[in-house]
Amino acid sequence: MTPDPLPTLTAPDREVEELRAALARPLPEIPTRYLYDEHGSELYERITHEPEYYQTRTEIEILERHCRDIAELTRPLEYVELGAGSGRKTHLLLDALETLERCTLLDISGDFLAGSVARLRADYPRLHIRGLVADFLHDLTVLGPGGRRLVTFLAGTLGNLHPKEVPAFLGRVARQLVMGDGMLVGIDLIKDKARLEAAYDDAAGVTAAFNKNILNVVNRKFDADFPVDAFEHRARYDEEHAWIDIRLQANRDVRVHVGALDLDVTFGEGQEIRTELSCKYSPESLAAAAEGTGLVVREVFTDPDRLFADVLLVKADA
Repeated sequence: MTPDPLPTLTAPDREVEELRAALARPLPEIPTRYLYDEHGSELYERITHEPEYYQTRTEIEILERHCRDIAELTRPLEYVELGAGSGRKTHLLLDALETLERCTLLDISGDFLAGSVARLRADYPRLHIRGLVADFLHDLTVLGPGGRRLVTFLAGTLGNLHPKEVPAFLGRVARQLVMGDGMLVGIDLIKDKARLEAAYDDAAGVTAAFNKNILNVVNRKFDADFPVDAFEHRARYDEEHAWIDIRLQANRDVRVHVGALDLDVTFGEGQEIRTELSCKYSPESLAAAAEGTGLVVREVFTDPDRLFADVLLVKADA
């Protein structure tokens, strides 16, 4: 059987203008999604095995303990994962969801997505599995109408959105659901500063390499010449905003040309570029963010130490 083609919805012009606007901000930024090329994804996988990084193993433990509960509460016909999942967490849920007929993966990386779809088709031949190359912030309508659908947004990825973006994002998800459909969201819970900062600046330097790789991606994708060795990894917890603020700091004066933007950018020694926010939540703050979106908290699943939580939201009656 010939695999279904993966529809491509990325918009190069949109990406160019997005990067131009991001670099022009008072605190320059690079969109977080450029952390995840093939090498970046490999580095992230290494991060998840570092002793300081508790999030992945803790979420797996939660799902191992509660995936049957999630299955009973949702009983979906379609599983949708925002992200090209095919790892342990995806398998735990697919194995538990006995009512399932369809599986949809949505991710911005076509190559990574194609590999995930191929592996899941081999592992779950009874399911209709499709991949959609799309940006979950802009392209959710490609999913089509809901009905017995469970959307998953795992690994604390919600924390990469600025809190001001979260209600609109949840509202867009809700519009692809019908009453009773669900969304399972992984959130990293608020905790002490030392533990949080260690998780994003491991002793082995894997997170630093992961963060700096974003410059390699921008250089390749946008014909830029960022000197990677001119920047250092920084990760700080902002208790007021409950987020880890991840940046690259110039260790010398730098002038960068971005060919695709026909733009020159200068960075003085000590100047920083924000590459990622990782916002931390409580179940209560997530419920507050969901107010008015059409989604309400149905159940909260957490570990005994309350490090992480998977929260089941459901589409409510309008």
